[in-house]
Amino acid sequence: MPHLVLLGDSIFDNASYVPGRPPVIEQLRRALSTDWRATLLAVDGHVIADVPRQLERLPEDATHLAVSVGGNDALGSSWILGQPVNSVAGGLTLLQEVRLGFREKYAAMLGAVLATGRHAAVCTVYDRVPGLEPAELAALSGFNEVILHEAFAARLAVVDLRLICNHASDFSHVSPIEPSAAGGLKISRVIAEWAAMHDVAAGRSVIYT
Repeated sequence: MPHLVLLGDSIFDNASYVPGRPPVIEQLRRALSTDWRATLLAVDGHVIADVPRQLERLPEDATHLAVSVGGNDALGSSWILGQPVNSVAGGLTLLQEVRLGFREKYAAMLGAVLATGRHAAVCTVYDRVPGLEPAELAALSGFNEVILHEAFAARLAVVDLRLICNHASDFSHVSPIEPSAAGGLKISRVIAEWAAMHDVAAGRSVIYT
């Protein structure tokens, strides 16, 4: 029986942000065919460095892994937006320094995922959050470039949440940086599509939207 495991943060572990509505894991179980299982190991608030520890609890029969992480790391780096600089070049240099740290952590995390030998897909960090400022959007694009670069280098499938969660209704009214039930449904359907097709098994990088 195929077994899909969700790793990462509150993009998948969103139950507390959709009161009275189904969270992503339940929506995913409904979207998958009846011969599939799905397990949630993602934890609200976790960052890139937490994923290898989540993998320590990986079920032995897991066949597919979906990873959505990096948003909390980007949020934790938002302090750079308030730093004084003398030029645009100075600001970009500061951002690049932070991106290099993000890349190092993300690459190490992907190494742990790949070491499991399971089919895997990673998610970008969505950028249509209501109220996102232009500077935040510009900085976030740099983190997403890292995710795409590392995923493509590893020949992994990518679930592009920037295109999937593209309406205000896709975000929770409890916290606008979390997926709503509507957004979660869209995410779960795309992940179920990837799992069913498992293009990564052929060693191809594919973007799902």
